[in-house]
Amino acid sequence: MHEFEIGALTVSNDLPLLVIAGPCQLEGTDHAQMIAGKMAEVCASHGAQFVFKGSYDKANRTSLGGKRGLGMDEGVKVMQSVKDSIGCPVLTDIHAPDQCATVAAVCDIMQIPAFLCRQTDLLLAAGETGAVINVKKGQFLAPWDMPNVVSKIESTGNKRIMLTERGASFGYNTLVADMRSLPTMAKTGYPVVMDATHSVQQPGGMGGSSGGQREFAPVMARAAVSLGIAAVFIETHEDPDNAPSDGPNMIPLDQMDGVIKSLMAFDKLAKADPLRV
Repeated sequence: MHEFEIGALTVSNDLPLLVIAGPCQLEGTDHAQMIAGKMAEVCASHGAQFVFKGSYDKANRTSLGGKRGLGMDEGVKVMQSVKDSIGCPVLTDIHAPDQCATVAAVCDIMQIPAFLCRQTDLLLAAGETGAVINVKKGQFLAPWDMPNVVSKIESTGNKRIMLTERGASFGYNTLVADMRSLPTMAKTGYPVVMDATHSVQQPGGMGGSSGGQREFAPVMARAAVSLGIAAVFIETHEDPDNAPSDGPNMIPLDQMDGVIKSLMAFDKLAKADPLRV
């Protein structure tokens, strides 16, 4: 199993669970610090490792009128403020090769969005920064296709790679999560992540925006963590119904303490008796 450091944390499929959590879209410094601070406290109280996530640009919104976010320059400043004030590693998405160097100067993990997971130039530019690269498996890919993605990043000499399951397209406006994909991707040796909230998304399901079934996000998280994986990715917000993006599938912030408590119980059980396929 590959094992590597992310700031002061260490991630591997065999180590205690890493929780990647935050709002879908960055809304400002105070908001980011509030959510990061709350999640850092929750994770610390239950023995989970914590990385704050937030997107500065939602470049794949369903409609042209969807709010995209703060933009790269302002978003990177917000991420730096979270690192300085909360002391946790941070993750954000990148969308083009020319964004990589600027983002990697601040963010510990750069995330490749699912729709872009086969974009060779983006993968190479990201890998060359030396940052941890978290690749979301495309809704159109099988889990056994991901070694091809891994090899592109490895060609840069970067072996700090994470692979995320976020559901596969299943008919119109619907995703399905196949839990077999987690041990399948784990065969690469790299840390595997379950995106519990985007896997219950209903892409374009509300016409001009995506819908979701947030009540099933904890179900997805429990199922995945019970298999023994490196990390779980959960988007959260204090008022999901009024969030600028992905509200229908985000878990309310005031529920996260209970969610993380239960996940750590499942993680302890899974790591005591690791699953190998």
